[in-house]
Amino acid sequence: MGDTLEFNDIYQEAKGSWNDGRLRFSKQSIVYKSTKTGKVDTIPVPDLSLAQWRRVCLGHGIKLSTSTGHVYKYDGFKDSDLESIAAFFKANYKVELVEKDMCVKGWNWGTAKFTGPLLSFDVSENPVFEIPLSNVSQCATGKNEVTLEFHQNDDAEVALMEVRFYVPPATAEDGGDPVEAFAQNVLSKADVIQATGDAVCIFKELQCLTPRGRYDIRIYPTFLHLHGKTFDYKIPFTTVLRLFLLPHKEQMFFVISLDPPIKQGQTRYHFLILLFSKDEDISLTLNMNEDEVEKRFEGKLTKHMSGSLYEVVSRVMKALVNRKITVPGNFQGHSGSQCITCSYKASSGLLYPLERGFIYVHKPPVHLRFEEISCVNFARGTTTTRSFDFEIETKQGSQYTFSSIERQEYGKLFDFVNAKKLNIKNRGFKEGMKGKDDMSDSDEDQHDAYLERMKEEGKIREEGGSDDSEGDSDESFNPGEEDDDVAEEYDSNASGSDSEDDSAGSDEEAKPKKSKPKKEPVKKTKAPKEKKERKPRKEKKVKDAGAPKRPMSAYMLWLNASRERIKSEHPGISVTEISKKAGEMWKQIGKDKKEEWDKKAEEAKRQYEKAMKEYKESGGGGGGASASSSSKKEPKKKAGKSNDKKKSAEKEKNVGNESFKSREFISSEDSSDNDSDRGKKSSKRKHSDDEEEEEIASTPPSSAESGSD
Repeated sequence: MGDTLEFNDIYQEAKGSWNDGRLRFSKQSIVYKSTKTGKVDTIPVPDLSLAQWRRVCLGHGIKLSTSTGHVYKYDGFKDSDLESIAAFFKANYKVELVEKDMCVKGWNWGTAKFTGPLLSFDVSENPVFEIPLSNVSQCATGKNEVTLEFHQNDDAEVALMEVRFYVPPATAEDGGDPVEAFAQNVLSKADVIQATGDAVCIFKELQCLTPRGRYDIRIYPTFLHLHGKTFDYKIPFTTVLRLFLLPHKEQMFFVISLDPPIKQGQTRYHFLILLFSKDEDISLTLNMNEDEVEKRFEGKLTKHMSGSLYEVVSRVMKALVNRKITVPGNFQGHSGSQCITCSYKASSGLLYPLERGFIYVHKPPVHLRFEEISCVNFARGTTTTRSFDFEIETKQGSQYTFSSIERQEYGKLFDFVNAKKLNIKNRGFKEGMKGKDDMSDSDEDQHDAYLERMKEEGKIREEGGSDDSEGDSDESFNPGEEDDDVAEEYDSNASGSDSEDDSAGSDEEAKPKKSKPKKEPVKKTKAPKEKKERKPRKEKKVKDAGAPKRPMSAYMLWLNASRERIKSEHPGISVTEISKKAGEMWKQIGKDKKEEWDKKAEEAKRQYEKAMKEYKESGGGGGGASASSSSKKEPKKKAGKSNDKKKSAEKEKNVGNESFKSREFISSEDSSDNDSDRGKKSSKRKHSDDEEEEEIASTPPSSAESGSD
């Protein structure tokens, strides 16, 4: 058997609520550490006087009693643990682990026994239930009746409010009233605070941040009394978990962590925060003689003390509470301070990195121990790139986000978290950014596997497109030419005016004749013609099934080789998460390994080019698409030319049927106007999809006559 026995998920009852933790048995002591609060209970082996193994609600439990009167109960053991624990007790402790049965008859009539801090209700010498008297907040008596009220725990789903005991009328052993004797036994061990006697010392008008206000603090031997203008608080020293002394510029925060918290209505204060100025001094005299001070505090305090106010208060609290004072460690921010300015829940405050955790002051105060932190995350600020967010996720699933941290603090905070070996959620991404002063708002610094693949495919498609375009015929569609023609038409249209149509003289006739044919196609050369002629371009996108496959990039080659390894290292990972994880891993690969994959990618590309060349020489691919497109266009053009001849013949017939007019008559203004109107009508009737047909249709009759002459 080893020197220690350790059990996880062991529960300890705390005012009606179960808190889990870890219990360790060693040869020197028994230590229990709460997971929720981190509080450590240590039982020295020489003080152990009683050990019982009992069947309880959460399986099996152990009840331990000490010679000093303390009782500790731990539940959550398995039935199989009894043998190992009993053997360990027998070998290392002087106390034997005894099995004790509980009474489950359901009787409500029995004997009340006061054993140390417990009130045990027994039936037939077996306990039915036990009440820790430290949980009693009030004890009231009546005729043959005693009522016990209990402290409430906010973490408990169901709380016990009170218990009433009926005490039969009889004479007590000392001849007194049995009801009063019962009540005195309860009050002697109950956690009922009564401000009796003189205070050890008093501090006047201290500034409190939580609860807010100025309070006179009276320090008694067993509790702390805060007296304000509106509220009073009595805080037992047993509820104090930790003490913190935090510097900030010319001020000092003195923080007292409490469990259970102090209450005011529905508000709970888990922390008592006092604010001091470093320049404020005090001279204090304890309300005790020097012998009592020396005997009680063993040199930690003296009867007369003087110095800074925060130093005197912290010394007195440390001696009375018997707790260490936690101060910031070696962390220093960008400005040289030991804290980081940030915001939490829309309130600005200070985040202090400690040796074993983080504490945020002051509204609301938060204390997070490293052992309860699951991971941390560095995130960009949501409103500006000049700051970032620091997220902390606990093992219980709670998340705390400290925002608006200046980007200059990033390096110091990252080094601190890394040195404490906390799990950083986005370690790969942040290590790449470490050392950069500018935290850009773009995502270019993250490797995008999909974007990388699309870029490579685009490059290869461009290369393939340039090769295919060499086989296209001259008759293939060229959108640039038509665009130029349209642009010229709009330019000429802008320079021309309608007033030129009414001008006289043969020299001015040419202007309307040139502008009119250009106006008509502008109105009718819209999207339909371009859409019809651009359709053959889609044939280029048809893939040739027999053509060689395009080569993969270096990243894709590496990804195909590493995919199974990533799946085995991260079971259950999804396809998208594989790509994301692969991008992070690819970014962390050294230059030497990347060069190997780059060489493989270049070799694959050379093989592809060679195979593509041989494929084209053998008659595959080539200008097949362009040839088919040109063959489809030729019949259209032939049909267009035949239509042109028909239309020109019809036009000559129309001109021949008209009566002969002399040149002088033709040059008159009336004839030119009539001819131009007739030319407009004929151009509208003879409009076609081809541009050559439009020019013929828009030619004025005068030009047709001159051609016939």
